Amino acid sequence: MAPERRSRLSDLLTTHGNAVLEDWIDRQLKAPSLRGDLMDERALREQSARFLELLAQALPKAPVDDFEAAAWDDLRRFLQEASGSRARLGFGPTETATFIFSLKELVFARLREALRGDGAALAEETWNATVLLDRLGLYTMEVYVKGREQVISRQQQELMELSTPVVELWDGVLGLPLIGTLDSARTQVVMESLLQRIVETGATIAIIDITGVPTVDTLVAQHLLKTIAAARLMGADCIISGIRPHIAQTIVHLGVDLNAVVTKATLADAFKIALGRTGFAVVRGAQP
Repeated sequence: MAPERRSRLSDLLTTHGNAVLEDWIDRQLKAPSLRGDLMDERALREQSARFLELLAQALPKAPVDDFEAAAWDDLRRFLQEASGSRARLGFGPTETATFIFSLKELVFARLREALRGDGAALAEETWNATVLLDRLGLYTMEVYVKGREQVISRQQQELMELSTPVVELWDGVLGLPLIGTLDSARTQVVMESLLQRIVETGATIAIIDITGVPTVDTLVAQHLLKTIAAARLMGADCIISGIRPHIAQTIVHLGVDLNAVVTKATLADAFKIALGRTGFAVVRGAQP
């Protein structure tokens, strides 16, 4: 894009910037995709004004067909922040894309007014504006998608941590109830959580309850054995509870060696053994 062409759109935004801004904000506020519960009018106005300001600054020196040019750096950073914040706030892809694409019709209308009578210039400027705004919109969506992926990844990590709580059942006895599928990523979280709690509490017994694990295959069994081995290195023995009949049959059929590990059908049975190993016992008190 030649400097003269770039300056026409820049001059348009400089000359009619306030009018374009008000029309743009009004259009966004009336859009069906507006999420007033996530962003108020003040924040929307600030973002819109900042975008037009950076766009007007970049246009005189930035090539429209090379969005990686240094002249676009400030605008790219702004779009990264704006799209990232919208992703974290819970905006959808359509709502995020509307932020840029809702500006196109307003820009085209202003160009028609400014270049009335010069069809060739109008066509060229309209095409340049289309290329530019489409590229800005696509960049916004790219950043939004990355932001959403980060949010989802963080939520998955948090859910994984919440789904593997390590609780202190008694002095020196930890309990680790497992629910759902035990894959490699979750095994790492389980192992780290368990080892950390062993260090914090000085526990010598850890009960791993797999009542909530739907199936146990060779991979799950190997994950359990790795966790048990790591706990032993930290000075704690493990007991596996929640061994149901079909799981016992599966383990035998798979040929998984759990002979060195104490297993029990219920958490209560495992807890009794853990108390006995730590020198405690459960006795029935006298009835009042």
